[in-house]
Amino acid sequence: MSFKPGPGLGGHCIPVDPFYLTWKAREYGFYTEFIELAGKVNEGMPYYCRSLISQALNHGAHKSLSGSKVLVLGVAYKADISDVRESPALKVMELLEAAGSEVSYHDPHVPSFDGKSSVPLDPGAYDCVAILTAHSSIDHSQVVRDAKVVVDFRNATGDAGRDDPKVWKL
Repeated sequence: MSFKPGPGLGGHCIPVDPFYLTWKAREYGFYTEFIELAGKVNEGMPYYCRSLISQALNHGAHKSLSGSKVLVLGVAYKADISDVRESPALKVMELLEAAGSEVSYHDPHVPSFDGKSSVPLDPGAYDCVAILTAHSSIDHSQVVRDAKVVVDFRNATGDAGRDDPKVWKL
């Protein structure tokens, strides 16, 4: 089974069901510390993502997170779907906005949610592009060419981002 780290877990079951299992196990005197520890790590990933975006802006563009324009690329919880339930991208966007960033998103599968709308893909118009969902319909090589700074949380940039100093990876 392939395990690929990313900005966190999403969806209607994986982020929630293990906690139900731990609760139920406690009723029978069992303790599931490993599940709880994994949950803590997953819940902390959006904070780590905000930190890495801040570092990329600071070191890659000599800009502060506050006042920077950030494009979140993909808000669905996994590639090529339209489901945003428990998506880590939503928490990352919230944290970036709380830090003073002007945050927009582009997602071909999610035209709108919570009063926000997907913007046209124009990576060069932003100080940083954060790839949180790797939709197959997006040309990530083109994103690397056009963007000022890219933070790739899904290894979507592949060879195009491997040696490019403006690409930061998880």
